[in-house]
Amino acid sequence: MASLIIVSAGATPLQCGWITDQFGITWQIVPRRFMELIADKNPKKVQAVMEAMMTMVKLDVAALENAYDAA
Repeated sequence: MASLIIVSAGATPLQCGWITDQFGITWQIVPRRFMELIADKNPKKVQAVMEAMMTMVKLDVAALENAYDAA
């Protein structure tokens, strides 16, 4: 939701959840669930989540969880 407000205010979305706001400052919007997924002790699950994330602009938690579950 926050990313929609920021984009409507003139920000530019970039790959992997990064965004450049209307002032030219670039930062990343990271869902809490993403951090939980990549904290897993199973490197195959973490790798699957990271590979899925690299294909996204806005991070899709459901797709990240699907990649995690499939690994």
